This record gives sequence, C-alpha cells and structure tokens, in this order.
Amino acid sequence: MRNISVKKLVTAALFAALICVFTMSIRIPTPGTGGYIHPGDAVVILSGIFLDPVTAFLAAGIGSCMADLLGGYFIYVPITFAVKGLVAAVTSVVYCHVVSKGKSRKLAVLYGGIADILLVAGGYFLFESVLYGSAAALLSLSANGIQGISGLVIAGALYPGLERLL
Repeated sequence: MRNISVKKLVTAALFAALICVFTMSIRIPTPGTGGYIHPGDAVVILSGIFLDPVTAFLAAGIGSCMADLLGGYFIYVPITFAVKGLVAAVTSVVYCHVVSKGKSRKLAVLYGGIADILLVAGGYFLFESVLYGSAAALLSLSANGIQGISGLVIAGALYPGLERLL
C-alpha cells in the first residue's frame, strides 16, 4: 500500500462497485445454462482502459465475483475473479500498447472487447467443462459470446463520453 495513491485506490474501488452494480442490474437469463447475460463486461473493459493492469485485474475481479457472491452463484466466484480480472488486465496492456503505437484509442477499445469475448467464452468453457462436462459447457459458449459482444458494444458507446478523462 505504500505506493498506491488515494486517487488510484478510490478509482479502483469505484470501478469494482460499478462492475458489481452493472452485472447485477440487468440480468437476461440464458436458457439451459442457469447463467445470465449482463452489461457488467462493459465496465470490466473500461476498467482496463482507465487503470493499470494490476489495479484493473483486482477491480474487475473483485467487482465481478462480488456480483456472483451476492447473486447466489457461489461456485463461479473463483473463476469469475480470474476470468474478469484477466480480461481487465489484458485490456489494459492492449490499450496501452495500441495507443503507444499511435493508433486510434477507439481501435484499442475494440481490441479490449475482442479480448473480453475470447477470454470470457474460453475461460468459462474450460471451467464448465471440468464441472459439468464439455457437452454442457458448449451450451453456455454462445451465451458467453453474446455477453462479450454486448460488453464491447456498451463499452464502445460509453467510451467517447469518458475519453475526455484520459
């Protein structure tokens, strides 16, 4: 804690809270999987844009797994922490790399969204394959893909208004 500023800590806590609220606010159940599609991934992507990789990992992981914990999805808490944290960390690295090469910030947001789609669909598929078998895990693959796509669309819509903060 010696090198963390109050502003960085407050920003990370704000992102964790927003991720939890966005995840729990709108839930579209996915038939046959017991899961749901939500807009929380948009804020996970945005946390990667506005925070460094480690802080983004923690904010996204904590915010997302708190939504699972509060929503009664206890078995998913560890994998959600890892997958959503990884999405935010990868988005942070990709965003900084793309911007440092002089490319469009909006393109960097798109790449973060693509990372979200791949990591969420792949991460949950692997976890659910172990838990329920690969046939059952295949059922949730499309729902997780849709969730990632919706996260990308929402993050893309919110980003222009938040871009001034960078």
